[in-house]
Amino acid sequence: MRLPLINDLYDAGSRLLGRAGDLVSGGILEQDVRLGVTGLRRAGKTVFVTALVDNLLKAGRLPFLDVVSSGRFQASRLRPQPDPDVPRFELEDHLAALTGPDPHWPERTRGISQLRLSMRYRPNAVLKRTIQPVATLNLDIIDYPGEWLLDLPLLHQSFAEWSALTLDLAGRPPRDELSQSWRGWLATIDPAAPAEEEEARRGAALYTDYLHACRRSENLLSLIQPGRFVEPGDLANAPLLTFCPLPGDRRGRGSLWALMEDRYEAYKKTLVRGFFAEHFAKLDRQIVLIDVLGALNSGPAGMSDMKRALELSLEPFRHGSSGWLDWLLGTKIDRVLFAATKADHVASHQHNSLRHLLDRLVSDARSGIRFEGAQVETMAIAALKSTETVVSEHEGRQLRCVRGVPIGRDRPTVLYPGEIPEDADFPPGRERPYNFMAFQPPADLARETRGLPHIRLDQALQFLLGDYLE
Repeated sequence: MRLPLINDLYDAGSRLLGRAGDLVSGGILEQDVRLGVTGLRRAGKTVFVTALVDNLLKAGRLPFLDVVSSGRFQASRLRPQPDPDVPRFELEDHLAALTGPDPHWPERTRGISQLRLSMRYRPNAVLKRTIQPVATLNLDIIDYPGEWLLDLPLLHQSFAEWSALTLDLAGRPPRDELSQSWRGWLATIDPAAPAEEEEARRGAALYTDYLHACRRSENLLSLIQPGRFVEPGDLANAPLLTFCPLPGDRRGRGSLWALMEDRYEAYKKTLVRGFFAEHFAKLDRQIVLIDVLGALNSGPAGMSDMKRALELSLEPFRHGSSGWLDWLLGTKIDRVLFAATKADHVASHQHNSLRHLLDRLVSDARSGIRFEGAQVETMAIAALKSTETVVSEHEGRQLRCVRGVPIGRDRPTVLYPGEIPEDADFPPGRERPYNFMAFQPPADLARETRGLPHIRLDQALQFLLGDYLE
């Protein structure tokens, strides 16, 4: 009979030997990496995954991905995904939407999905090259809603703590108007009164309506918790999604408060911990996509809400870097990239300003992550480049503008999108939103044989995967 500690070491050693045995498959050095892809509202998650895979399959537009620029890259191909219970990312449908005779942005994904892409390359690292001159990296892309990431901090919050924070946020502009019906209901109930299912369902429905209103808001409100309330799937009307924040502190057994608290804890245990254990804890790398320009368009409230959402999204990464013990007993995300998307909506000279603005939005929170050992980077990207930077003269001034087909128009237009502010706060005296416009996909993508045009997608891949491809 083995002691518990010996059991753990024995099992870990078995896993180590198993991984070592799997490392060489069919004479080819083979390694797996799981990349998590998520994004805050309207960040272009579906387009990002589609463009990433298309470019890795064709490898014609990746000059800053070292394995390609050094000539060591051989080929990529799609493979069956390893998790049969996770829906497949519908790559072909999304590519058809972008490259068809009537190009349009694909429908957003509403839940988790997965795709596996295998890359064959010649190793640069001496040890790998000694074992085998050709290697394979299996890239598993896990695409999941940003609200699920924002749910992870709930694991460290009691129902009372979460309620107090949520109620405080709901009482501030612009959420105060959106939450009026729900907060009006709160004023009519007694949390200490005996629990009634009808009352609980009424409160949960009003709170869910409030979250949907936040999601639809022109202020681009990003902080939406719990995330499954707006994307319930087959859990619609389940007791797990039938609770809402309540004022005050813990009340007696059998009270409405106790019922809501029990369901909150059940939500955390079943859905949040379930996602963490089944998917998030198995990720090796993570990219978080952010529509910073959309937040600027929405005004100071949108920027403030996004800043808070980003700070919360950094919480799950405070567990440090990977090491040999993590390899034996479980992985940890050791590289996180925060990417400001839609960089093509501003002139190229503004890209650094866009990145610096994102840098300021996450600077306080990411310093703690770096202290723990994980690498965190920011970048301005466009997964699909839909404009060109041009110079136009206006009233004797040379302006750098963008040329593309704005949404709702049928011909190319030259636009001056304005200047991105230097700080995360709006400049003094400017309370009105910006007006960065959205553009349609280019009309000639079907003829692209080198991969969908992009901005810095290869640099993002180098940060996220470059060390695996050495």
